[in-house]
Amino acid sequence: MAALTFLSVPRAQSPLDRAPPTRAVNAVFRVRPRTGFLVVAASRRLVAAAAAPAASAAERDKPFIEEMRAAAMRLHTRDQDRGGEKEAPMEPPVDKWEPTVEGYLRFLVDSKLVFETLEAVVHRAAVPWYAEFRNTGLERSEPLKKDLEWFRQQGHTIPEPCAPGITYASFLEELSVKDPQAFVCHFYNVHFAHTAGGRIIGKKVAEKIHIQKELEFYEWEGDLSQLQQDVRAKLNQVASGWSRAEKDRCLDEMEKAFACSIDLRRHMFP
Repeated sequence: MAALTFLSVPRAQSPLDRAPPTRAVNAVFRVRPRTGFLVVAASRRLVAAAAAPAASAAERDKPFIEEMRAAAMRLHTRDQDRGGEKEAPMEPPVDKWEPTVEGYLRFLVDSKLVFETLEAVVHRAAVPWYAEFRNTGLERSEPLKKDLEWFRQQGHTIPEPCAPGITYASFLEELSVKDPQAFVCHFYNVHFAHTAGGRIIGKKVAEKIHIQKELEFYEWEGDLSQLQQDVRAKLNQVASGWSRAEKDRCLDEMEKAFACSIDLRRHMFP
């Protein structure tokens, strides 16, 4: 998804631009001393002109994580989020899913493979700043391992990873080497989507397939909001060293990241 590009178009300089504010306003008084609205209009133009550079500076200083969140929100519909812009959702509403235990297990197995891949990439840190995302507290491969063991003890057969998980994991490995900024977009989406909509999905699916257990996949050690804030700070820190083109490359990958995550969930809806 393309990020917004801000263009600066030169314009002809007006007399008001060249003159100091007080002289410009006094000129209006001398020409039309009884026409008060002209004075107000001139003053408003001067205030707006003075404020414009400050607004541009604020835009440049906006934390990059806010841009990432805005890019993600635009992929929701208004029913899903107030900031949504999609005409139609990218997947059916959870209430219309018809999950089975077998399908849910395939989702958990594929999710485990994806989280293992993300964790392995940042642990190796072939790109040095990947190391910033080690041991964030949002890692999910170990909790998923414990959950799958619990299902096995209940008599369920644990499947091998399926095509969606294998394909996504392989894609992440390749992306982490060839396109680090795009990889970070997937890292962000996988972790933060799970802490938000993923928890809602987990609860509703568990109700539909009658799981009488709170899975560790949906539990975090410590304060989740603080863990999230710490990762946001790391993302902002890393992105502060990127060019505008590199930031835009990260944002452009958001729709692909959404599509890959939805592919993992297809095990649970028709």
